[in-house]
Amino acid sequence: METIPIIKLNEFLLISIQVDLHDRLVVKLQNDLTKSIKKHEAKGVLIDISAVDMLDSFTGRMIANIASIGRLLDAETVVVGMQPAVAITLVELGMTLPEVLTALNVDRGIELLRKRVSTSEEDSNE
Repeated sequence: METIPIIKLNEFLLISIQVDLHDRLVVKLQNDLTKSIKKHEAKGVLIDISAVDMLDSFTGRMIANIASIGRLLDAETVVVGMQPAVAITLVELGMTLPEVLTALNVDRGIELLRKRVSTSEEDSNE
């Protein structure tokens, strides 16, 4: 079975989806990512979907689940690189993903993760 690589980048994990997503692969990604967050004590996850042309409702829900699981494990999740057609499709499916942080590109996503992590650390020190 194919896998999607999870790359450790300092306190963050980077996932760049470069393959067509199918249900089993998305479930495997969720499981692998959950284990990686715990193993590396990651503070953030950046999911780059810039190569994804289409998301179905199951994959959209799984991205929302991944973000929720990340938060439970003390890791923020940011999805970057969403194509306009993907955003339109998600809205048409009634999936606005309000709990999922998004950024236009990887640079902005990393910047957002850094801000969220530093704010979270300041809040926990008070």
